[in-house]
Amino acid sequence: MPGIAHTAAEMIGGMSPELKPGLWVFVTVPQRADAERLLPRALASFAEAEGLSLILPADMAEGQPMRLVTLNVHSALDGVGLTAAVAGALAAEEIPCNMVAAFHHDHVFVPAAMAEAALGILHRLQDQARA
Repeated sequence: MPGIAHTAAEMIGGMSPELKPGLWVFVTVPQRADAERLLPRALASFAEAEGLSLILPADMAEGQPMRLVTLNVHSALDGVGLTAAVAGALAAEEIPCNMVAAFHHDHVFVPAAMAEAALGILHRLQDQARA
């Protein structure tokens, strides 16, 4: 695996966005029994005051269908600029996004109907950072 990217230029230039298969929905689960039943299929979870937020396969719950774009750069946890650049580039084209940062990579969820456009925007952003 290549080294960890720390600077905005390194992270954006190396992000290699990849559109993953599948549809996802964001839900909140206030009941513990429901959370225990759904958690094994969740891609991610976050405990909030209102309940457990889950990212689930779209066939498991109702919600806006989202597609997942993984940024394949190994970004530093203390790196600055990647999230802002990605969200800003998408916002400039009126594409909403939900960013999820994990240990190795950052992930971008966009409305399913806008996924291909979002991927193109992120590839252009990467190309600009490499120029």
